[in-house]
Amino acid sequence: MSNLAININNGEKYNIDRKDFLTLGEFSSKEIHGLLKESIELKKMTKAGKNIPYLKGKVLGMIFEKSSTRTRVSFEVGMLQLGGNAIFLNSKDIQLGRGETIHDTAKVLSRYVDALMIRTYRHEVVEEFAKHASVPVINGLTDLHHPTQVLADLLTILEKKGKLSGLKMCYVGDGNNNMCHSLIEGAIKVGMHVSIACPKGYEPNEQIYLKAMKDANASGLLLEKSENLAEMLKDADVVITDVWTSMGNEEEASERIKVFTPYQVNEENCKLAKKDFIFMHCLPAHRGEEVSASIIDGSHSVVFDEAENRLHAQKAILKLLLS
Repeated sequence: MSNLAININNGEKYNIDRKDFLTLGEFSSKEIHGLLKESIELKKMTKAGKNIPYLKGKVLGMIFEKSSTRTRVSFEVGMLQLGGNAIFLNSKDIQLGRGETIHDTAKVLSRYVDALMIRTYRHEVVEEFAKHASVPVINGLTDLHHPTQVLADLLTILEKKGKLSGLKMCYVGDGNNNMCHSLIEGAIKVGMHVSIACPKGYEPNEQIYLKAMKDANASGLLLEKSENLAEMLKDADVVITDVWTSMGNEEEASERIKVFTPYQVNEENCKLAKKDFIFMHCLPAHRGEEVSASIIDGSHSVVFDEAENRLHAQKAILKLLLS
């Protein structure tokens, strides 16, 4: 188990004791703020060309069942900049793809590498890897959660707005989505109000939503969901969306386009958000579907800063788990 001392804004030091990074819901507000501060410091060092090899000699094994651009490249580059190495493992190319159990795969890989990052479909897969692996396990994405992306999103909002607490985030689109789930968990933890505009039948996972609602109520924050896009978008500081059809749901694409078309983020409905709102998308995006080209390519969009911040946020996670 790693024990990383981090300075937070008031100069206080505290320790984060974690073996794995599976969901943001498992981290406290204080821990998430600490990771964000560490991300900022590592980013400053990278920009100044002063990377320190905190993870010299360490190896990250990366198992992919889902294809990736940002996740793969950012984790590989992050490990290199921290002085370590990363190994790409396509699930079809290792024995896991031929029926070897997760139990056995986790036990074997733990003898070779210092940590595992897994990008897969079922969240139970990363949970089982974490159960049986003796090294840290990082959730690079599942159908239920996308915590590494959302940590980068929070970093981006903090950079652009100068704060997190008190801001309103509006998520638009498929509420039963890994991005929406991790955004709910992460945003509430750092003091943001959250509204979700989604059609009926596409609401967030009930268990995740109710847990986040409990946290929101305890902190005096607003967490709400509605089919009414206008109500949810009103006075939003941050507008976020995602593709309407995620990997694994391709056969539903035509039906989803019909359902979600009224929820496109465009110039007209964004007039309801604050004048200085920022637009975010985890990418890849389908211009003309979930977002208009004028928004994603316009002055409010921060999607490429957001994409870059995957690198810096993940370096903080890697340093937490491996240094």
